[in-house]
Amino acid sequence: MAQSVKPISSPVPEPWYPTLAVLMLAVGLIVTASFFIYEATSSKKNRSLAKELTTGAVASVFLGFGSLFLLLASGVYV
Repeated sequence: MAQSVKPISSPVPEPWYPTLAVLMLAVGLIVTASFFIYEATSSKKNRSLAKELTTGAVASVFLGFGSLFLLLASGVYV
């Protein structure tokens, strides 16, 4: 029953963590800014629910993974 067990390793190399954090957070903030600009400049009649949901989901994914890589880069292993 004693099998050799491989240690768990990340699919992303550790030196990439800070770069991925900065890039993903930057993209997430840009998409978030475009969402706010869209909401502020379009009238209630011209808004598209699909565009709002898509933009919000994309921003959320990028900000979420950017936050994850920021935590990993700073040594907080979650």
